[in-house]
Amino acid sequence: MDSDDQRRVLDPERDAAALKALTHPLRIRLLGLLRQHGPATASELAARTGETSASTSYHLRVLAKYAFVAEAEHRDSRERRWKSVHALTSWNNEAMHATPGSRAALGALRRRQIEHLRSTLAQHEADMETGRLGAEWQEPSNVSDLMPRLTPESLRELWTAFDTKLAELTARDASDPRAEHVVVVTAGLPLAGGAPGTDPEGAS
Repeated sequence: MDSDDQRRVLDPERDAAALKALTHPLRIRLLGLLRQHGPATASELAARTGETSASTSYHLRVLAKYAFVAEAEHRDSRERRWKSVHALTSWNNEAMHATPGSRAALGALRRRQIEHLRSTLAQHEADMETGRLGAEWQEPSNVSDLMPRLTPESLRELWTAFDTKLAELTARDASDPRAEHVVVVTAGLPLAGGAPGTDPEGAS
């Protein structure tokens, strides 16, 4: 495992058990809530997710076993508080494709991300409808499914440029009180067999 203060990079061989543990949908949701809202108890997370505190407590202990979460500073002695250890978890795709078990874990994680997008869209729509988010967020909020034709090198260059710009903007807005958590879901998934110059159905 390679890591720094913000990112944990998983190795599919050394961290196979951790990867498998992370594919559980509730564990991914708990980790996301801790990253978004900060430290919380199992009871607080149970209220957010609609699960029992026994269930959230168990899954938090599993996340802690594999160093995704850790015990946070206690506000009192009644219940343990948890925090996310890193802001981001990532891996090397080539290494993940090297073994069937890692490929299966990668597929499961990607499907969990799509489920997260669905729930995020529902929350975003509710926040806009109820006024929890102001009208200034209407125009920049967007979901896009563009399908450009790129080489492998260009797709890597696109990811690098995206990561660089996102880091720049995040640093710039860190102290701005208007800033909100923005869920950014990105995908670059090449599809074989498409005829050059065709207009894929659903692209917008």
